[in-house]
Amino acid sequence: MRLDGKEIVITGATDGIGKVTARELAKMGASVTIVARNAAKAQQVVKELRTAAGHDRVGFVRADLSSQKSIKGAAETIKGRLKRLDVLINNAGAMFSKRELSEDGIERTFALNHLGYFLFTHLLLDMLKASAPSRIVNVASAAHAGAKLSIDDLQGAKAYSGWRAYQQSKLANIYFTYELARRLAGTNVTVNALHPGFVASRFGLLCPGLLHQ
Repeated sequence: MRLDGKEIVITGATDGIGKVTARELAKMGASVTIVARNAAKAQQVVKELRTAAGHDRVGFVRADLSSQKSIKGAAETIKGRLKRLDVLINNAGAMFSKRELSEDGIERTFALNHLGYFLFTHLLLDMLKASAPSRIVNVASAAHAGAKLSIDDLQGAKAYSGWRAYQQSKLANIYFTYELARRLAGTNVTVNALHPGFVASRFGLLCPGLLHQ
């Protein structure tokens, strides 16, 4: 399969499955824009991906995807840079062993893993609709199994567990995917969630917070 002429945006693509996904899509001819927090690292990855793909249609937009202001800025940059958007892959995520708040005052796991997907997707939705047939892919996790949304304590302020916060955010990804797919029925924009399985990446190492952005 060739993806020449397709514009793809992927978050969390400087490491792990995000980086490999971006690389393979670029090798198939797609133009790929990676969205990442660490500019220096992202620029190095862009060079690597261009070499692997054999073309220079790989770019970078900086964003801290736990920050709503940063997400809005990244979406505006993408709208100004790209003429169309065929695929959006929401992949950036993290698991934090200690409770932290984002700059918006939101528990950081929920802010990054779920609200980041939600806001970024909605800001780019008109572009995806205009480019249809197009698709949205949300990287979720089988870690959601056994979890439930604690509506009365979404921020983990009463009781916090890094693993439970991660489980809850991945369950929210799946709920979001199903509902968005329902709302987009008939638009020729498809929405899917996936569990990537256990793969050889740095995600899940025992550290205070591992962001693959």
